[in-house]
Amino acid sequence: MSSPDPTVFIVDDDEAVRDSVAILLECAGFRVESYDSPLAFLQSDAPSRRGCLLVDVRMPQMSGLDLQERLVQEGRALPVIVMTGHADVPLAVRAMKAGAIDFVEKPFEEQALVDSVRSALARAGNGAADPPAAPAATTPPPPEPAVSPEIQARLDSLTPRERDVLQWLVEGKSNKVIAFELSISPRTVEIHRARVMEKMRADSLPSLVRMALSAGVGPRSAE
Repeated sequence: MSSPDPTVFIVDDDEAVRDSVAILLECAGFRVESYDSPLAFLQSDAPSRRGCLLVDVRMPQMSGLDLQERLVQEGRALPVIVMTGHADVPLAVRAMKAGAIDFVEKPFEEQALVDSVRSALARAGNGAADPPAAPAATTPPPPEPAVSPEIQARLDSLTPRERDVLQWLVEGKSNKVIAFELSISPRTVEIHRARVMEKMRADSLPSLVRMALSAGVGPRSAE
């Protein structure tokens, strides 16, 4: 018997978000199932099926990070995409360092979300069904990705001040907070931020964070 198409499993306690994301992804041709909590997801057969997980980072009782850690401990191979608000960027970065393949920032840019899900499902189709079991005590760190020469060259093109701004952006800080920390004006931060995005060729904050992580630039709070 042939296996069903891979499924996008949406886990979010906000019904409006679940519905809007499900409609978007179904219109894009994906098979979708929604769950209102991590526990409801874990109590179903979804974790053992082929697909990817699109999970909100902040939920009561069990967070998206907790759910991701649980799946790793159980040896589940579902690729994980974290949904986050801007204030939760440090948590999203932690999730990516723990093995999530991407994060998408609310409010969603529709094409970016569709592209991320498509990439995750491609990985699910090629991924191993039986990954090595993880130690039960803690979530093991994923292998450090190799830095591509192209991304390293972009990073090397940043000035020291632009590197400082990039560091704070990866930590999820607002322009106002970055300005205070660096003793510069918010307008100056905006200019540096625009230059960082341009030099790194990033079309979104998640894209910038992915590149920064691949080059070893991570939030101090997550280390």
